[in-house]
Amino acid sequence: MSKRLISGADQVLENVLENVLIFLTSRRDRNAVSLVCKSWCRAEAHTRSDLFIGNCYAVAPRRVTDRFKRLRSVYLKGKPRFADFSLMPADWGAHFTPWVYAMAGAYRALEKICLKRMLVTDDDLAVIAKSFKGFKELVLVCCEGFGARGLGVIATECRNLRVLELNEDEVSEDEFDWISCFPSDCTTNLESLCFDCLESPVNFEALEKLVARSPLLKKLRLNRHASIQQLYRLTSRAPQLTDLGTGSFGLQDIIDPQQPAYQEPDYGHTFAACKSIVCLSGFRDLAHEYLPAIFPICANLTSLNLSYAHVDAQQLKSVIRHCHKLRIFWTLDSICDDGLQAVADACTDLRELRVFPTDPSENTEGPVSETGLFAISLGCRKLQSILYFCQQMTNAAVIAMSNNCPDLEVFRLCIIGRYRPDWITGQPMDEGFGAIVKNCKKLTRLAVSGLLTDRAFSYIGQYGKLVRTLSVAFAADGDTGLKYVLEGCTNLQKLEIRDSPFGDSGLQSGLHHFYNMRFVWLSSCRVTKQGCLEVARRLPKLVVEVFRRDEEDGGERGDFVNTLYMYRSLDGPRADAPQFVKIL
Repeated sequence: MSKRLISGADQVLENVLENVLIFLTSRRDRNAVSLVCKSWCRAEAHTRSDLFIGNCYAVAPRRVTDRFKRLRSVYLKGKPRFADFSLMPADWGAHFTPWVYAMAGAYRALEKICLKRMLVTDDDLAVIAKSFKGFKELVLVCCEGFGARGLGVIATECRNLRVLELNEDEVSEDEFDWISCFPSDCTTNLESLCFDCLESPVNFEALEKLVARSPLLKKLRLNRHASIQQLYRLTSRAPQLTDLGTGSFGLQDIIDPQQPAYQEPDYGHTFAACKSIVCLSGFRDLAHEYLPAIFPICANLTSLNLSYAHVDAQQLKSVIRHCHKLRIFWTLDSICDDGLQAVADACTDLRELRVFPTDPSENTEGPVSETGLFAISLGCRKLQSILYFCQQMTNAAVIAMSNNCPDLEVFRLCIIGRYRPDWITGQPMDEGFGAIVKNCKKLTRLAVSGLLTDRAFSYIGQYGKLVRTLSVAFAADGDTGLKYVLEGCTNLQKLEIRDSPFGDSGLQSGLHHFYNMRFVWLSSCRVTKQGCLEVARRLPKLVVEVFRRDEEDGGERGDFVNTLYMYRSLDGPRADAPQFVKIL
């Protein structure tokens, strides 16, 4: 058979494969397909429209644009998660600029960009606005570097914009009226507008007009400068909302309730008209007397976020007893164990719970404890994800959760303070965390804390076969524990450790696995520069960065490295490393 006929047959098979792959949506499945052979790799690249990159330095922008020609959506992550805890210098990197210029030249049909922990400038936003004529969605999570003027360019130029979400971003304050930049002469396509992280007020008149001419708007999250009176006016304009961020949920100085002519609206009546709301968040600067206003919609809520609201158990009970459909609940620990008991009694369908500390100090007695965790495990047996900050815990409560909530996929227990044992027995927390990895067969993310010995890490290595993300703080005896994890957790992708006695021997036990991981982060451990150099020598495609956290620290503590960050990269060390970063 001639080479031409063989080539033609291969092309037919590739065309057939492309028609099949367009129905494949899972990025893990697509990654697996691309590894079969060169032909499958080409076909997968031709049909991929959505791209996720978990580390912006794992691959160069040019390599991405050379391979993928038809992208419409890009999700890009920059700094690792520990950057949220001020463990990484602010000017470390994760610049979006090279990415946006590369995409501007390659993807004229790009519609969606989602960035997390990236440095984004106003100029970057201008490139987005002027390069992608059909651009529809911009989501920025924990990003910094941009201001209101950049948002104004997006609002002005992106006439097809459907989603603009700012989540926990640090936005520079330039007092520019970006809300007024949305086109005022036509109905918008906006479906989601979130700016609850902004520290400055927005032009409310312009916002009210924007909401009124956005009939498709389903998600609206306001910042703390939005008063309850303004919320009343906005919800009257948009009864179709399904996801609402309430702003301050209290009176502001805009209206003086002491004036004789002032008559306060019936907020509860307005909420009752918003029958579609299923997600409620915000409540910054909450005035507790207005909590009854949300009672009419509580029965429909599937998500409630009170993580900015200082409510006590009694105030929570008045709300939570109506929330029988709730699946996601975030709160401060000010609700105490009594409030968690109320959640357990009312929300039997709960799937995700996060309890944040009101005061993260080690020296205060925490208002939630093992009592609240035990109550949740009894009442919320469908729980899949939990983040729980507390000052004290017992093995018995953690074991009870492992038995009562076997569907847990995420278990993050953060015992505030260093090396705290079971506060009743004085024993390490080994058996509690061991029970979690033994009994919760679906577990993919685990955060451990408290007094732990190598036994706990042997359990994790033996039973945590599906664990992809492991976070460790103030725990372990030494290198043996890390060896158990790196040799046993075969699916481990992200490992982040702080203030733990792991050294060179433990680190090098993972040489066989580091190429398969997204990153490894160690800070304030017992790893030496020589040990890091050995890893870099034996794994040349792994980028090994050593850096300090402040100007006084030279990047090392005696013989020990202060911070080590390692990640795989197809294109070698980055070119924009600042002076305090040493790439070994």
